[in-house]
Parts: sequence; structure tokens; C-alpha cells
Amino acid sequence: MADPADTGIRAFCLDVPDSDLADLRDRLDRTRWPDELPGAGWSYGVPRDYLEQLVSYWRHEYDWRAAEARLNLWPQFTTVIDGANIHFAHIRSPEPAAIPLIMTHGWPGSIAEFTEVTGPLTNPRAHDGDPADAFHLVLPSIPGFGLSGPTRDQGWEHHRVAAAWAELMRRLGYQRYGAQGGDWGSTISRELGRTRPEIIGVHLNLLPDSAAADEPVAAELAALTPAERERTHASWQRSRRWDRDSAGYAELQSTRPQTLAYALTDSPVGQLAWIAEKFREWTDTRESPGDAVDRDRLLTNVMLYWLTRTAGSSARIYYERAHADYWGSPPEPSPAPTALAVFPEENFIPLRHIAEQSNIIVQWTEFDRGGHFAAMEQPDLLVADIRTFFRNLRGSLPG
Repeated sequence: MADPADTGIRAFCLDVPDSDLADLRDRLDRTRWPDELPGAGWSYGVPRDYLEQLVSYWRHEYDWRAAEARLNLWPQFTTVIDGANIHFAHIRSPEPAAIPLIMTHGWPGSIAEFTEVTGPLTNPRAHDGDPADAFHLVLPSIPGFGLSGPTRDQGWEHHRVAAAWAELMRRLGYQRYGAQGGDWGSTISRELGRTRPEIIGVHLNLLPDSAAADEPVAAELAALTPAERERTHASWQRSRRWDRDSAGYAELQSTRPQTLAYALTDSPVGQLAWIAEKFREWTDTRESPGDAVDRDRLLTNVMLYWLTRTAGSSARIYYERAHADYWGSPPEPSPAPTALAVFPEENFIPLRHIAEQSNIIVQWTEFDRGGHFAAMEQPDLLVADIRTFFRNLRGSLPG
């Protein structure tokens, strides 16, 4: 049990016991496969032939020790905040004027999402960039997720996580800093910007509550340009499809995360299918997730859930949000300068006229490729957009 009075920061090195890997191999060898309907493709969920091939690769070719070594190239630490043991990577730039930036993953992601962006962000000089665009990166694992899990008490929704992040940055000595994130990382980063005056800016690749949640009415459409009206209708249609075809996982995790946890914690193939489906549905691909995200990186992400047994505790953030007193209320305005990087295959189509009702949008970039896992799918585009946004905010840092 974490000691709440312990505020120290301890070095961490990922070193999974061989027995855990042997147990995984044994479970994969003993998989009980379900039947499936012929010709259904992905419409009922993950197809068996795709999953059988991915499981075979996981069992016989995927190299966890190589992935572990790569993650251990980052300086990693743990610290206790608000009773939770928080794991994070802290990658300082060689450039002394670098901007501190806390980047937050989402579900079903992890800090492994950021392996392709950390080098260009912390050391642009070594990646054909301008050294003036450097960042000191803090990459925490959300409480309940992976190496920050499981949590031991109730109430870890995104407001509480944002408060923990503010305390983490204070312990690291950062007086002013930026925040970046997608998925849950976007809600957490936006909450930091809304509540913490030390935030100089918030860069997001998903903006909560910015899509058309209801069918647009004539009064709303009348104030828009023809292009904006078309986008608003498209946003509404995508939201409808989401509610009809894609929201089941969120409903389950918002209502009965503990029941789900037994299946996903006991079956590695179950855990893999639960996550791989999202990497197929939410990425810029029409076939398998491997078209958008390298399968080794997908499996490393899955391993961080499997090895830590955090399928259930990571799902609790959905439950905590759905049962919080603010659930269902409109978003509270944020005073932070905000940027949104819009990738076309994101789950929702954001609308600027809605986003600006509660956010100070100073940069809005629409890309022609990429999806939900931007740091994995289009790292170069994401890096460039982050650099552009914070380049104009450097004057907000202490001299």
C-alpha cells in the first residue's frame, strides 16, 4: 500500500520476471477459440483469422525484452501522489531553454505511444529541427493504467488526475509548463489548463465536447458558412454512428468495469482483442491495425496492460467520470491558450464554432491523414504541430 506521506521520487527500471513471460506463453498455447459467423469481417468484432495470426506472432516472434530495453532508455521514476503510486518518464532536453511539457496518453494507450516523438521533441538539433523548439518531457502513466496501477481507492477521474499532474510537476521543479494529450490525455490536459495558472498552453489531438452531439438546428446552421454547415452535418452523422456501433466498450467500462476485469486479466487473447479492435477502428486504416501502427508497438502497448493486470483499474476512469457530480454538465470554460490538431480518422469530427464556446483556440490544424493514436500513426505531423504552437508561447516562461 502506498504511503501518502512519502513524497520522494525513486528511480525505476522495467524488469519483468521470466515467470510472467512463461505464464503468458502457456496461456497463449492454451487459448480456447470461439466460433464466428462466416463472412462477417470486422462487423461483429475482431475476426478470428486476424487474431489467430497476431497471437501466433505474439507467441513466437514478438520480443518483449527488446521492447523493455527500449522503454528503459528513458529515465523513469515513481512517486506517491494522493495515495497512488505514479510512474513516469522524465526526459530532459540538452537545450537549457527547453519548455517543460507533460504529455498524457489515453485508453487503451500507454506511454509506449510516445516512443517516436520523444527524440524530436527533446533534441530537435539531432533530428533536423531548430534547437529553439526543444522540450523537457514528462510522460506519466495515468493512475490505474499500466505501471501506475492498479489504484487502491475510488474517485480517480480526470479532475483528480490533473491535480496529481500539477503536484508531479511541482515536485520536479517546473514553475511554468505546457500540457499535451489525446483521448483521456486530452481531458486531463484540458483540465490542467482550466485550473492551473502555471500552464502556458494546452495542445490536444482530441478536444472533448467539440463534436455535434445533437442534430444541428436551423438557428445554429444559419450562422455558419456553407462549408461549416456541411462539416456540422458530417460531425452529427459520425456521432450517430459512434453511438450505434462503437460506444459499447465505454458503456461497459462506465458501468461494470470489475466484471470485465476478470475476463481480460485471465485471458491474454481477450486483452489483446479488446485493445486491437480499437487500434483498427480508431486509426487511419481500412484493413488491419498493422496498416497504421506497427504490430510490435501494438503488442508492447498490450503488454503494459497484461503484465500489470490493469485491464480493470484502467477501465475505472470511465466509471468514475460517469458517476461524478459534474457528469452531463456542459464543459467549464478554459482560459488556457489551446491548440487542436485534427486528424481525419479521429472518432469524432470537431467543430470550431463549438470548441470556441469554452476554449481559447489559437491554433487549429486539419491534417489529411492519421487517426486517434496520432503519436504512433503520424509522429512527424504531431511533432511539427506541437512545435509550432509552443513556439509562440515561449515568452510565458520564466526568464
